[in-house]
Amino acid sequence: MKTLTKEHSNLALIGVASEWDVDTSITFGSWTKLTGNRFCSKKYFDLAGMSMDEKTLFFEAAGTQTTAAPAVSQGASGDIVFITDIMSSSPLTDADLIQFQSNGNFAQPGAVLTWDETIYARSQQWAITINEAATNFMVLLNEEQFGSMSPTASDRIYSYRLVLAKGVQMDSVYVYPARHILRATAKEEPDHEYIMRLLRSYQLQQEPDVD
Repeated sequence: MKTLTKEHSNLALIGVASEWDVDTSITFGSWTKLTGNRFCSKKYFDLAGMSMDEKTLFFEAAGTQTTAAPAVSQGASGDIVFITDIMSSSPLTDADLIQFQSNGNFAQPGAVLTWDETIYARSQQWAITINEAATNFMVLLNEEQFGSMSPTASDRIYSYRLVLAKGVQMDSVYVYPARHILRATAKEEPDHEYIMRLLRSYQLQQEPDVD
C-alpha cells in the first residue's frame, strides 16, 4: 500500500464584499484567481512510474488534513467562506472548477466530472454567526464528502483546493494550509481490463494540463 500526499499552501485574502485579492506578503504558495472572490490552488499527483509498470491504482482511503478553522478580521454575522477540496482522475478548467464548486457531480445540464472521475471531494461552509461575532475564527456550518474511489490507470491524479469568500463586514480571510491524502495499492490487471482502463484514462486527460 502506498500513501500519496499533496500539500496546498495557506491563503490570505484582503478585500470587501465580493472583491478580494491575495495578500502575497503572507501567502506562501501559488493561487489562481478565478472570479472576484474565488481562488484555486492546483496540483497533481505524478503516477507516471506506476503507469510505466502497467499497473492500476486501487484506492482504499482519501481525505484532507488541515490545522484550524479559517480566521477573519472585522468579522460580522453573515460572513461566509466556502472551501472545496477535489481529487480527480481528469483535469478541470477554471470554468469547470467554478461549476463543480457550486453543484458538484450534480451540475446541469451535465456534470463536469462524472462520479467515476471524482475520486474524492469535500465541500465545507464556514461562517461567522451571532455567537461567533466577537471572535476571529469561523464555525463550520456544513460539510459534505463524496466521490467514487474508482481505480485508475491514469498517470496523474489532479488535486484542487478552492476558496470562495463572501464578506458582510470582514476585510481579511486567512485559510490554513491543507494536505490531500490518498492511500492506494498498485496491482496488475488482466490485459483486456487494463487496456480498457488505460484507454478511458487517456480519453479523460485530453484537456491541457495546468499545474
